[in-house]
Amino acid sequence: MDFKEQFPVLKDYTYLNTASSGIIAESIQQWRRSHDDQFVMQGSKFRVQQADFLQDVRQTVSRFLHGNIENTFLTQNFSLAFNTFLDGLARSHRFLLIASDYPSVNYPVESRGFSCAYADLDEHLEQNILDKIITFRPTVLAISLVQYINGIKINLGFLKRLKAQNPDLLIVADGTQFCGTEDFNFEQSGLDVLISSGYKWMLAGYGNGFVLIKDTVYPYLYQERVGLALPKEPFLKDRKLLSLCFEPGHLDTLNFGTLKQSILLFEEVGLDFIQNRIETVGKIAKQAFAERGLLSKEVAQRADHSAIFNITADVELIKRIDAADILTLQRGAGLRVAFHFYNDEQDLEKLLKVID
Repeated sequence: MDFKEQFPVLKDYTYLNTASSGIIAESIQQWRRSHDDQFVMQGSKFRVQQADFLQDVRQTVSRFLHGNIENTFLTQNFSLAFNTFLDGLARSHRFLLIASDYPSVNYPVESRGFSCAYADLDEHLEQNILDKIITFRPTVLAISLVQYINGIKINLGFLKRLKAQNPDLLIVADGTQFCGTEDFNFEQSGLDVLISSGYKWMLAGYGNGFVLIKDTVYPYLYQERVGLALPKEPFLKDRKLLSLCFEPGHLDTLNFGTLKQSILLFEEVGLDFIQNRIETVGKIAKQAFAERGLLSKEVAQRADHSAIFNITADVELIKRIDAADILTLQRGAGLRVAFHFYNDEQDLEKLLKVID
């Protein structure tokens, strides 16, 4: 596949800003045009089969992430779904969060008055979590799988062991900076809940995301509504409680259809290729940045890392990078760069040339 033909933005820019916004493929844009053309020509008739269409999207998401379709829900973005999840929990829950995690993770927990503690975000992240579990005894761990500010990635094997050792601990993850970077098996993971927006590494544009939960989570959510009558209208009669909570109102077939099309594109490219490309370029980039003293100690000393980096950059360097048509984003005290499967070593070399 010619990535510059599939992603036209790559013809004009070196795109290292996926951590801020993924890009749309030309084939997906053609599908979106066709979708809206049909809506223009058919009006309400176009929506007659929307229930089957959206169920097919759920099936595609659950297949892609190895989840259970019965426990897969569509959402407009991470924040809406995470807030819905929190509103279904008893207020007695105690949350362990990561210091400096994405505000969409930490603020909704804090603002609802849950008891909270924080694990430091540094090279010892996993040990910090273990230490806090001993001293704070949380009932929920809420964490971004990949930290937006510097790309630190939680060890997935650690989460699986943590769940095995603490079966009553709910582990809830934001996958927005993770999903789309490797083949991930939700059912075999240590996660109880995975929520993600689709506009970053999933390359699915805005207004779509998904929720995957495990069967064991049901007894924790909206227990005060269990036993109450559900809607009996024909168009709602087959909906279950959590479906009504996570998927209220209408769902946009354009946005969620785009999510399905992006997953099909990922499967065409090949998840093995995607994971290998991201890991290969990411490791080379980490070494190159570390050799130049551009990484923080906590990132440089991590054995494993994502393909997101926050590098030291002054105003003049940022101007040079912009002038070279390299798209990045200032985040925190540095410049954030990210490498997806459409990036290669030449993209990294171009950036390093500007830095040097």
